[in-house]
Amino acid sequence: MDKIIIYQIFTRLFGNRTNNNIVNGSITENGCAKFNDIKSRTLERISELGVSHIWLTGVIRHATTTSYKSYGIDDSCSAIVKGRAGSPYAITDYYDVDPDLAVDVDERMSEFKRLVRRIHNAGLKVIIDFVPNHVARQYHSVMKPEGVRDLGEDDDRNMGFSASNNFYYCVGQEFAPNFDKGSYTENPARATGNDKFDAHPGQNDWYETVKLNYGVDYCDAGGVSVHFNPIPDTWLKMRDILMFWASKKIDGVRCDMAEMVPAEFWAWVTVQIKEKYPEFVFIGEVYNPSLYRKYIASGFDYLYDKVGMYDRIRSVMRGEGDASEITWQWQSVDDIKDHMLYFLENHDEQRIASDYFAGNALKGIPAVMVCALMRNNPFMLYAGQEFGEKGMDSEGFSGCDGRTTIFDYWSPGSLYRGYVQRRSLRQDEKNIYKKYCRILNDAAHQNAVVNGVFFDLMYANLDNANFDKHSVYAFIRKSESQLMIVAANFSDKNLDTEIIIPAHAFEFLNINEGQRLVKDILTDKKIPLILQKDGKIKVSLNANDGVILDFNYRS
Repeated sequence: MDKIIIYQIFTRLFGNRTNNNIVNGSITENGCAKFNDIKSRTLERISELGVSHIWLTGVIRHATTTSYKSYGIDDSCSAIVKGRAGSPYAITDYYDVDPDLAVDVDERMSEFKRLVRRIHNAGLKVIIDFVPNHVARQYHSVMKPEGVRDLGEDDDRNMGFSASNNFYYCVGQEFAPNFDKGSYTENPARATGNDKFDAHPGQNDWYETVKLNYGVDYCDAGGVSVHFNPIPDTWLKMRDILMFWASKKIDGVRCDMAEMVPAEFWAWVTVQIKEKYPEFVFIGEVYNPSLYRKYIASGFDYLYDKVGMYDRIRSVMRGEGDASEITWQWQSVDDIKDHMLYFLENHDEQRIASDYFAGNALKGIPAVMVCALMRNNPFMLYAGQEFGEKGMDSEGFSGCDGRTTIFDYWSPGSLYRGYVQRRSLRQDEKNIYKKYCRILNDAAHQNAVVNGVFFDLMYANLDNANFDKHSVYAFIRKSESQLMIVAANFSDKNLDTEIIIPAHAFEFLNINEGQRLVKDILTDKKIPLILQKDGKIKVSLNANDGVILDFNYRS
């Protein structure tokens, strides 16, 4: 089994063949990618990166200002939609797919299912978003199966909280946000998705969403209380929705803001899904490290390591922290290491090459080396990252913030060049892509990475005068037949460094001393090295780069 490498596609943008990019442009002006645009050749190219899974972001139908009323889909009030295209996390129908993504709107689910088949035929697996914590304010399912009751349809709106309700209500209060709500009315107001339990959300709240009620009373007179027996109605509805999507032959879900939904629900529902679909994967967005183990115990296969490894690596890339600090970061979750999902970009975070992060895509190379090669756990990259997408467009609602918009119709330059007009890729983009291909294929397929053990070399080099602990991170990966020494240089300078290989590494990894002719996998150069207990190996590290020394070693 190869290492899991996830490639996140923001489906609306990926493969968009219209390259107008008008600020605040409509779908007619700026276009929108379709399921059909993700063709077999495109999937082959993604697979060539070493990718095993594709995460299709924004599949389930969400609020938008684009009208599909002629297809029997309700319009959304623009005052409570973020951007022209809308947020993919303001779901309007859990049983439907986004009509923006279909060539033939009436056949939108069929087009999605054909994409799933293409992905599987390419030897890849499919993950989609499941948004369990909140829905759009104008949620209304038009595609729910016969006999299914809509969310909120049977709620008692005279109760602020009831375990039988799907929503929380501000009884006696009309929805009155701190901005112009246009013609939209809601009475009584419902709690907003980011746990704002009043009728007055502001512009910085998730005002376009309403919080789902899983049986937790956040406004109990005695404090927060839980009501899980009998099983809350929301649990049953959300289980059925997960079953519905699993039946579409997807391979897993990335659960948005999973920690805002009680772990008890996850423990209850994941068992049922996996009983019917044993290989189904749950990935959780959990930002509180103190909750990691609780949510893993509740059935999650993988959790974002955001407030942890991502934050630490980011600080090193920006020169704000020492590379040696990566050590205690992995140590803090060593007992759950195989469950942590590493990443450097996603739809929420700033692009590495943006002015707000590192300002240079090359600074991501040593970070990818560390995150993808260091452990056996999954690694994720965001579409365009492999070309050095800058994310410095001012698309509309999103603004110029170093992120690729999730609210607007747009065509990111690197994605257009990379997957629509491949011949127009710039040389710098080709160079970055080549590096990503090398590193990620090593991560996905090298036995020392996929099945091997890990040995951190930093403790032996903290006092090494010829080793820059601020800029260099070094470690060993070892399987029965392969030894790899990896050194990543986060600095903007070329470094000639000496790395001490401690005697304990020889004992722990069961390796012998001696002279070896090794290959740097990144460059294919052959280098003679001597392995000696507590001895040093000399390596040259290019700026924002590193070496992967393959000994093809047999003990």
